[in-house]
Amino acid sequence: MIPAPESLGFVGLGEMGSRMVAALIGSGRTPVVFDTRAEAVDDAVALGAERAGSVAEVAARAATVMVSLPTPDIVRAVAHGDGGLIEGGAMSTFVDLSTTGLGNARELAALLSERDISYLDAPVSGGVAGAEKRALAVFAAGSDEVFERCRGLLEPFSKVVLRVGEEPGLGQLAKLLNNLLSATAVTITSEAMAVGVRAGLDPAALLEAFNSGSGRNSATQEKFPNQVVNRHFESGFRLALMLKDVRLALAEAAALGIAMPLGGLVEQLWTLADNVAGDGADHTEVARVYERWADVEIVAREESPRDVG
Repeated sequence: MIPAPESLGFVGLGEMGSRMVAALIGSGRTPVVFDTRAEAVDDAVALGAERAGSVAEVAARAATVMVSLPTPDIVRAVAHGDGGLIEGGAMSTFVDLSTTGLGNARELAALLSERDISYLDAPVSGGVAGAEKRALAVFAAGSDEVFERCRGLLEPFSKVVLRVGEEPGLGQLAKLLNNLLSATAVTITSEAMAVGVRAGLDPAALLEAFNSGSGRNSATQEKFPNQVVNRHFESGFRLALMLKDVRLALAEAAALGIAMPLGGLVEQLWTLADNVAGDGADHTEVARVYERWADVEIVAREESPRDVG
């Protein structure tokens, strides 16, 4: 049976993928879904998705398949490994929402093109909070035709869908550079907060000062108020994944012959934090490294009159 052109598949129901699927279902679509975790598939089916028993089955039942996966190796395996999407037979468009690097996107686009399968490079930014609020930013790269055809599938979970270029991989590069900036903001905010708290400043007052001045950034506005000073450390984006993105960004710069000395230092600091924090740590736990160095805890004071959340 040939699937309808609008038929949709989705592979990867983690923290991000599960929320994007929920948004797609909420917009009236019925995606065919698969994940290696049966409970994740069960949750999606309970919302209205259709179950697939394998990756290949998704691509046998859906003309357009979206994936949200953690690493380049997993994306490659899902796309064209043994039992991968490329064996499904019905997929005509592949939309990669993952963050896997420019080279991987180019390689995948070329391979899929040989099978007459269109490719849209479409990594997302905004984290679990953005996915939950259906307010992600999509950095898409692909032809006019495939972008316009897929735009409606991206809008249910996005606040903005940007087409940053035509060449596959440019979306990946935009996302990687964005995450390098984000990682740098967390790093320097950790340093500044540790110094201020060690000197006696109230963390809430210090964040209010930063956010009222020119030093404000994504870490001072969101990550420290919502994850660090209240000791939650559960943004939904793992430290190891941020480190992966930083390394990919630096690799792309190296391939272009461009030095990124500050980016290299950020990578070293995140490698150190990854070693200290251990497996499964949230990326906001980078702040803990600076707390140890400064012998302070960046925690909200009970007596503080300010709301830092």
